[in-house]
Amino acid sequence: MIEFSEKQLWRDRLSSTVKEYVRYLRYILNGHLVLVLVFLLGAGSYYYQEWLKGISKGFPAAIIMSLLLALLVTKSPIYTFLKDADRIFLIPVESRMRKYFINCMLVSFIFQVYILLMGLGILMPLYASVNDGQFNRFWYFFLILSIVKGVNLLIRWQVQHFVNASHHTTDTLIRFCINLVILFLLFSNASPLFVLAVLVIPVLLLVYYQKATKHMGIKWEYLIAQDEKRMAGFYQLANMFTDVPHLRNRIKRRKLLDVFVSQISYKQELVFSHLYWRTFFRSGDYLGLFVRLTVIGGIALFFLSFGMGQVLLAVLFLYLTGLQLMPLWNAYQDKLWISLYPLSIDMRKSSFKKTISTVLYLQGIILSAVVALKGDFTAGLMTLIASVVFTFVFVSLYMNKKLQA
Repeated sequence: MIEFSEKQLWRDRLSSTVKEYVRYLRYILNGHLVLVLVFLLGAGSYYYQEWLKGISKGFPAAIIMSLLLALLVTKSPIYTFLKDADRIFLIPVESRMRKYFINCMLVSFIFQVYILLMGLGILMPLYASVNDGQFNRFWYFFLILSIVKGVNLLIRWQVQHFVNASHHTTDTLIRFCINLVILFLLFSNASPLFVLAVLVIPVLLLVYYQKATKHMGIKWEYLIAQDEKRMAGFYQLANMFTDVPHLRNRIKRRKLLDVFVSQISYKQELVFSHLYWRTFFRSGDYLGLFVRLTVIGGIALFFLSFGMGQVLLAVLFLYLTGLQLMPLWNAYQDKLWISLYPLSIDMRKSSFKKTISTVLYLQGIILSAVVALKGDFTAGLMTLIASVVFTFVFVSLYMNKKLQA
């Protein structure tokens, strides 16, 4: 009989997860997307600095910083590295898993505190701009943020013992409101005593949840589902650069969008058009990433005033969208029934390229309209022309070359 080793389980799970991340990060970091993101980061930093030069002393920096960082503090997932089979094999040794879950919370805390450090570093120049250039409170802010994050993680762990989803939602809203008050006092330069007084509230909330869940067991199904969801998000990102066999496509019918698919004629040469459009609307996160990138691009263009900068930024978002839609081509590579269609590969390529072209043209029109609605019609027209030219070149040259490989 094999003796269960909690330490060995922890080492194996952590090691395998790190190897999995490293394996796919090699493809991600070697991709064109990194160069685009570096460019966006540089451009964003430049415009951020220019914007800071023009803000007044009365600018509500404390409110903005509190809202943004409260979101980061409140969202406190715990990475458990659990697998589907654990619901069967680890339940008998649940009482011996205490140190394992403590290690999980410690790793989660370290990673999320690092994210908080970066977030605070980005927002600190905003604080300094309305507080006479003061950066000397940075580490004090970071210490309080770390404490609040630690308490939030502990509360989140206790709340995960409840089966009812309403408990999770209520807990998230309560913690967000408390975190918002604490951070607002912090960034408003209130006395540390006031900050500590409010900080007592989440501590009391933690004590309450500890007593309420004292006799509750671990909800294995929920923890496993959360970890699978986290890994699925990472695999979705990695799938933009290489084939990921672990990726599970989530299918969700969106009836309101069926009207667009119904416009496609039922002709033999349009069989794959039906397939790719239905996949775009229903499978994976293709529609979601299109919407997210379009919204983010629209917001960025709305606040960007430099003419050529708007054109380049719109083209960059088109490139990001096109790059992330490329995995749609391989969505059915393991499905035998696709090969049974009495249709040529050229017909399939043609349908795929038309689908991507339509999506990118639509995004280009939306981004151009955002620029034009600001009153800059010349820049809007230039953005539209650049979007059309880029889409044509991207699909005809870059994508065509990738499909030939």
